[in-house]
Amino acid sequence: MLGEPESRTPHRIGDLDGEAWRWPVPLWPSLRFEALVAGKGAVWNEWLVRAPDAAPPALRTLEDLTPWSCTVDEAARAFAPARLLEGSAPTRWGLAFTVPDASGVPREVAAEFAWGLPQRTAVSGSRP
Repeated sequence: MLGEPESRTPHRIGDLDGEAWRWPVPLWPSLRFEALVAGKGAVWNEWLVRAPDAAPPALRTLEDLTPWSCTVDEAARAFAPARLLEGSAPTRWGLAFTVPDASGVPREVAAEFAWGLPQRTAVSGSRP
């Protein structure tokens, strides 16, 4: 249905070897649809990722993390260290991390991502 992927690159998760297959997304040229595929064609994960030639968004505060503003990987890198959380469905992921709000106060946040893009955040309070 998607045709041949634009790219196929080796990808390792833990001790599992596979490939990351990526297709362009015509409505969002800065994104790619990525499927992580095992050696025999089993799909481990599907989500949207940033295109290799596209600039990632500037993520500095909680207010920068708006719906559809970045990818899981970009948020995890910007707000490291981030902890991956189990999602509520196969196409959903969560991240827990600490991020300053607009006034600089550190906040503990759980962010939910659908298809690799943020949908909502829950702030649990200030960092001690």
